[in-house]
Amino acid sequence: MILWSYPPTPKQLATTAVFFITGVSLFGAGAYLSLVNVAPQQARAKARKDFLKDRLRKLLDD
Repeated sequence: MILWSYPPTPKQLATTAVFFITGVSLFGAGAYLSLVNVAPQQARAKARKDFLKDRLRKLLDD
């Protein structure tokens, strides 16, 4: 498999490196924001679950 018909120029290599670093940094930022928001999402899910449990318990006990 041939990757290039000719060797890349230094400018092309620099551009590739910049795009790669930009992509990695965007991926890292997304992962960080995802981890930061885990606790509030889990709290909302638990609150919904508890609300539904209580609501069903009230409806079924009456």
